[in-house]
Amino acid sequence: MKVTLRQRLKGDKISLYLEYYADGKRQYEYLNLYLTPDPEKGKLTNAVKEENKKMLALAETIRSKRHLEIQNSTYDFHDKEKLKTYFIMYMESLAEKRKDSKGNYGNWDSTIKHLKMYCPRDIQFNQINKAFVDGFREYLQKDAKSKTKKAISTNTKYSYFNKFRAALKQAVRDGIIKTNPAEMVEGLPQGEPVREFLTLEEVKSLARTECANALMKQTFLFACLTGLRFSDIQKLKWSEMQQSEELGHYIRFTQQKTKGSETLPISDEAFSLITTEKGKPDDLVFPDMLYSDSRNVDLHRWMIKAGIEKHITFHCSRHTYATLQLTLGTDIFTVSKLLGHRHLKTTQIYANVIDEKKTVAANKIKIGL
Repeated sequence: MKVTLRQRLKGDKISLYLEYYADGKRQYEYLNLYLTPDPEKGKLTNAVKEENKKMLALAETIRSKRHLEIQNSTYDFHDKEKLKTYFIMYMESLAEKRKDSKGNYGNWDSTIKHLKMYCPRDIQFNQINKAFVDGFREYLQKDAKSKTKKAISTNTKYSYFNKFRAALKQAVRDGIIKTNPAEMVEGLPQGEPVREFLTLEEVKSLARTECANALMKQTFLFACLTGLRFSDIQKLKWSEMQQSEELGHYIRFTQQKTKGSETLPISDEAFSLITTEKGKPDDLVFPDMLYSDSRNVDLHRWMIKAGIEKHITFHCSRHTYATLQLTLGTDIFTVSKLLGHRHLKTTQIYANVIDEKKTVAANKIKIGL
């Protein structure tokens, strides 16, 4: 096992910690030793420089001691020292591994921000118990606020608490703690998500309406006709666009969110929305499709121009595809497969929406009895 002394900026101090590397895995021990950074090179006083020198020497002494203990098999990193790992810093390291997925990373990052509100000073794993977990759960339920100072939604609370629990579960797998205190605490309830969607007439109206952002219109309608997420459209390559006599046009791809491999038949209308010439296998089908605030503004203005007053985001195109398929008679099992859902209960949400719409429609006919 290799033991390396590392440094990490934490607030206005540089934290010193040890990195243990063996068999392709890394583990960490935080030393509670800190250096004073030098923001303006050469501006530190001699006294501060001397203090930094002492801290580095002490940290190096500990590193050397750990190395010898490991060689002599007298130091077990899986016990007391490992419990001194700082939890929030550990969660930050888990979040960093998710940076490739903007949505997932954003949820982890927001969870960490709320955890810092609940626990302003980082806490070591040996201090985490059922009471701490209960406390964070209660904070999310009663005190957590959004950027606009409003209470966060039921589903946001559910998501944040699950990220918190996932970090503790991972800590068990990493050998930092032997038991997960969150297992003794009831999870937060998940609210029924509001899934806004467009009717068939509204989609037809959008198709007839000009949009300032032609690419956004093209891809939004493509998503309405295929059910693809923005992330999957954005990374769609020509090698994934295929055709056969049996299926016609279809896409064979790996979902960005679930990493599941899918084969998705698409209509001739959907294929006609691809206006770029066929490129090389690794070329993107929609090469200029980027996420931006201006794109969202263009989407909103397009909706208004088409006479649609609903709050529509790009992801509503996927909801639209699901509800239209069910409305037009496609069975729920097939719709679930088309959407690439792992569980039928995920698709059932759309069926419930359709049932609600049927009930509303039925009650519109009144003859004054």
